[in-house]
Amino acid sequence: MPSELFGLGFDAKDPVRLARFWGGVLQRELVDSPEDGIVLLPGDDVAFPIRFTQSDELKTGPNQMHFDLTSQSLEDQQETVARVLELGGRHLDIGQGPDAKHVVLADPEDNEFCVIEPGNNFLADTAFIGALAGDGTQAVGYFWAKALDWPLVWDQDEETAIQSPRGGTKLTWGGPPVSPKTGKNRLYFDLTPAAGADVQTELDRLLTLGATRTDAEETHRIALTDPDGNEFYVLTPR
Repeated sequence: MPSELFGLGFDAKDPVRLARFWGGVLQRELVDSPEDGIVLLPGDDVAFPIRFTQSDELKTGPNQMHFDLTSQSLEDQQETVARVLELGGRHLDIGQGPDAKHVVLADPEDNEFCVIEPGNNFLADTAFIGALAGDGTQAVGYFWAKALDWPLVWDQDEETAIQSPRGGTKLTWGGPPVSPKTGKNRLYFDLTPAAGADVQTELDRLLTLGATRTDAEETHRIALTDPDGNEFYVLTPR
């Protein structure tokens, strides 16, 4: 039985501040959980919770994964950008050029993300977080398709994308060249075994698919990496 995507982990130097920023951008409710940190609850346009946890690791390069936020109109795109700037975000120049229709931004801890222009066909019928866009190989796209049992909705020129059968946010990987990791990823997936599945059985399945178990000691979660070396976790019963 496949794993279920429980949520997205988001390491932060100041998780309270960062959670409030993203709560404002995504217009979602926040909950302060003693066990889980600051959690941005899912809603109609966010299919999974986002959990902000404290980390002292320095950001040493671009994130391996970033949000692509969708827009229903040019006015909607402009309103999203204005909300980001008002909440403490900033414009970011990554060489996109003045003619780019999407807007590249950074949150208060310099995590990159984009506000995509209206009419983008690839992100049509997704969520406000249209994609979690990753820097990764075709093999890692295949791995996550099997790990979550989500169908491939794009597989061309070594670029891959998967999406839940229920729709919503796409998980995408851009293919080569893949930038080298420069430290622990700030954004990562938290998985749970499917209902009724045994944790060890699910771990064995993920390892067979190409995951690697790490030496990191964690409470209530087991640390692994995918075939590209990106960290993710399988949550265990408390």
